[in-house]
Amino acid sequence: MVLVGLFAFLLFLLIVLGDWMHFTSLTASASRYGFGIAKVEDRLPRSWKGPMAHFFDTDGLMNLPHGVARLFQDEGRILLRPQYRLSSRRFRTAWPIKGSIAIEQDGDSTRVTCIKRIPWSSAILTLLWFGLVGVGTVGFVVVYALEGGMASLSTVMLGVGITGVGILVFLFGLIIVSLAYRLENDRLGQAYKEFRQTLAGEASGHD
Repeated sequence: MVLVGLFAFLLFLLIVLGDWMHFTSLTASASRYGFGIAKVEDRLPRSWKGPMAHFFDTDGLMNLPHGVARLFQDEGRILLRPQYRLSSRRFRTAWPIKGSIAIEQDGDSTRVTCIKRIPWSSAILTLLWFGLVGVGTVGFVVVYALEGGMASLSTVMLGVGITGVGILVFLFGLIIVSLAYRLENDRLGQAYKEFRQTLAGEASGHD
């Protein structure tokens, strides 16, 4: 039984590791990979079919001070993500965000639709955790009331206390996820700002 549990735990770690490795890669399939959490529309100052491609190297890469972008010209898509360096001292969360940018020619400019994505493992585990805490708290209240938990003041106070702990745990998790989203969204926003400045010639000196 212990070996089965250990095998299941190792398999779980491998799945999460594989999910993160694919999420942070710069391949064409990775540009569409991840759980979408938000969509932003914008307009870039250059045509992607010609001038924009000049800002990328022969592999379609554009290195930014705080991120990296890769152009998949045949698919009309740009993958943008902050840099994830193992030696970085910057605080890293369990909810990294990257941008999957669909690009469409519109005259002399480019219309873009950026879908912000997080790893599937992060999304699934977060939803499971909130569901477990939320459903568990509500379920406790229902079962406790049906079993006579409201019969006296002492049992009512006990039920209120346990329910309050469940609510606090739920709110604490909500705060952690909100702060992590704000941090990771700011990192992606910084990379996007540098990407946009490069295309405008502000960061690289291009016309």
